[in-house]
Amino acid sequence: MKIGFIGCGNMATAMLKGILKSGEVAATDMIASAKSDKTRKKIEQELGIQKADTNAQVVDFADVVFLAVKPQFLEGVLDEIKDSVKEGQIFISIAPGKTLQWLGEHLGMHTKVIRTMPNTPAMVGEGMTALCVNELVTEKETAVKLCDTFGKTEVIPEHLMDAVVGVSGSSPAYVFMFLEAMADAAVADGMPRAQAYKFAAQSVLGSAKLMLETGKHPGELKDMVCSPAGTTIQAVRVLEEKGLRSAVIEAQTACVKKAKGM
Repeated sequence: MKIGFIGCGNMATAMLKGILKSGEVAATDMIASAKSDKTRKKIEQELGIQKADTNAQVVDFADVVFLAVKPQFLEGVLDEIKDSVKEGQIFISIAPGKTLQWLGEHLGMHTKVIRTMPNTPAMVGEGMTALCVNELVTEKETAVKLCDTFGKTEVIPEHLMDAVVGVSGSSPAYVFMFLEAMADAAVADGMPRAQAYKFAAQSVLGSAKLMLETGKHPGELKDMVCSPAGTTIQAVRVLEEKGLRSAVIEAQTACVKKAKGM
């Protein structure tokens, strides 16, 4: 199996590194293209894979082509490569808002197309990727295996893909804001900033792992921390008063609305 990437930004680099580390695909069987000279040098020097001079060269080489470009540039890229598409190739998009139908119309309606929505924790092998396929794809397991090399993957119906943008695709930004605020409060109470970031980040990491591994409802886990007349319930009271839940819900709703309009 030969893998190609059109676009090699942060997300594509994380995905490439995961695939390479897994050993699922050899470096000699991987190729990538990029717009900037700096990124093209990274492809060869940092990743150790083949560098493509054009996007069409990626399509000529690969059995599976990842479309790792921003949605506003995707139509131009597809127009550029559509005449190079071969029967049986699989195209995997990471662009929000671009449907399987839209991708098929621009690549050719007999093309195998997969939509994914990864997120930046893929950079440390802890990504969360959603995946859906058009009716021509019979190699769904291959795509899942590739995406599992940089985190966890769930196959979902396409109508949920916009919701995924809100709950995992964009959500690392919300989590980082929460971490930064926690650290700021600790700094205000006298803790050195580097140490504050470490305490905050490990607390979030551990809390997420506790929920995933125990399978307990997050409300139950919250209650386990809230002792009667204790410190935690006072913090929870203020978070409720300031509208934490509502702010998160409204933020994700705005995120999904934007994704649907792309």
